[in-house]
Formats: sequence, C-alpha cells, structure tokens
Amino acid sequence: MRKTLAVLIPLMLAGCASLPSTSQQDSKLILAEPLATSFQSEVELARLEEILSRADLNNEQRAQVLYRRGVVYDSVGLKALARRDFNRAIQLKPDMADAYNFIGIQAISAEEYEQAYEALDAAIDLDPKHEYAFLNRGIALYYGDRPELATQDLETFLNLQPNDPYRVLWLYLAEEATNPAEAKTRLAYNATKLHGDVWANQLVALYEGKISEAAFIDGLKDNVDSNRTLAERLCEAYFYLGKLHQQKGEVGAAINFFKLALTTNVQDFIEFRYARLELKRMRRDLTLQKTG
Repeated sequence: MRKTLAVLIPLMLAGCASLPSTSQQDSKLILAEPLATSFQSEVELARLEEILSRADLNNEQRAQVLYRRGVVYDSVGLKALARRDFNRAIQLKPDMADAYNFIGIQAISAEEYEQAYEALDAAIDLDPKHEYAFLNRGIALYYGDRPELATQDLETFLNLQPNDPYRVLWLYLAEEATNPAEAKTRLAYNATKLHGDVWANQLVALYEGKISEAAFIDGLKDNVDSNRTLAERLCEAYFYLGKLHQQKGEVGAAINFFKLALTTNVQDFIEFRYARLELKRMRRDLTLQKTG
C-alpha cells in the first residue's frame, strides 16, 4: 500500500481571494499528491495497439478494441486521441451506445452542446437503459443553459438509484438554476433517502447546511488509506465546494476550489473534467464584465 501524502495549508492561496466566511478562517485545506499516469494504463495501451495491428479482426471486434483504447486514452488525459478512437469505433459499429456516450461527454467539455445532445440522444435511442447517458445529457443541458430540460434527465437518473448522493447533488444543481427555494426543498426530501456510511453523503449535508464547511473539510481525510483514495475524494469535494461558493456569488473562492480539484489530476472523474469547464466559463464571464 502506498503511503498517503497529505499536506495541510491555510485556507488562503497566495495571490488568490480569501474565502469570505469568518467561520472558515481557521480551517485547513487538505492536498493529495497529484495522480500520475498508471503503469497499468501504459501497458494496456501497448496491448491494445498490438491487437489492432492484427488483420483477422472483424469490424465489431475492431470497434470494441478502439472503444476500449479510447476509454484508456481519456482516463490519462489524451482527449483528442480518445475522441478519434470513439469516432472510428462508431464508423465500424454504428450501434455502439457507449461510444456515443463518450463522444457526448467530450463535446460537453469542448462546449459543443449541439453535438453533445446529438451524441447522447443517439446513445439513449440505442440503449434506453443507458443510465449514464441520462446523466451526461442532463449535464450537457445544464451547461448549455437549458436547466429545465436538464432537470428531467437528472431526475430520471436519480430515480434509478435514489440513495446515490451524487445523483441528488446534480439534480439539485439543475433545479437551483431555475428555482433556488424549491430546489432546497427537493434537496431536503431527496436527502432523506440517503443511508449508510457513504462519505459523499457529507456533500449533501454540506449543501443542506447541516454541517459547516470547516467540519466538512476536516473530515475529508477520515477513513482514507491511500493517496489515490484521497485524491479522488478531494477532486469531488473541491469541485462541489466550488459550485457551492459559485451559487453564493463568491467568485474568488469558487475559482480557488475548482483549481484545487484540478490539482488532483484525477482525469477520469467528471468533477475534474467539469472543474476545468467551470474555470473557463467563469473567466469568460469576468472578462465580459470588465469589457462591458
């Protein structure tokens, strides 16, 4: 087991805005060593390359290998190569819902929302039980400034697993964009269905105001036994903290937390992917405010 690296630093980053709440002044941030590209991923990419060089693969087999290589490319941050493989996969196997799903995810990150809708519509048409296509189409609609439609997909996604705190949060984010008061009421109701000792339940408790931000941050290292586990948890925690401060209009704090999510380098988490998108959107808004 690799030893966890945790570094405590004050909740203020040099050159960045400090968080406004006085209750947070004495809290500490937790950092993990950024994840490196795994040796297993490098080995798998080499193996898949060898398989693709064979001449005896039929179209369906080649499509499956291309899809798998695209997934690995995506997980190590090689997004352009991943997108190429996903597109090649559906050329060979046009009914591959998983490939359309990934194409949709990558289109969201590039803010190509119409392409994202088309790809995710295709994924759902091909596989109406592809629940993560509903999540991703909901996220596409949310970032595409269509929160009412996003709510429909994210509610479908939540209903498939009502005790998942991440599903509760994404539905709340979409609902909050249209009706904050009603979103809070729905959040409280959906939170009653969360059970068990799942750490992410603390995220929902934070959004409900049941625990303070300082207490939430202090608990992030509880029951963590490896740097990977810590990095993954911090990626999620700092993304949702960024969204929480964004909702409060605390732009500097939100930007800090999105940056912290990126420091984990957990490339295959949606929170990592959308922390970068959030920063891009916020910087664009700040530029428009200055020039307008």
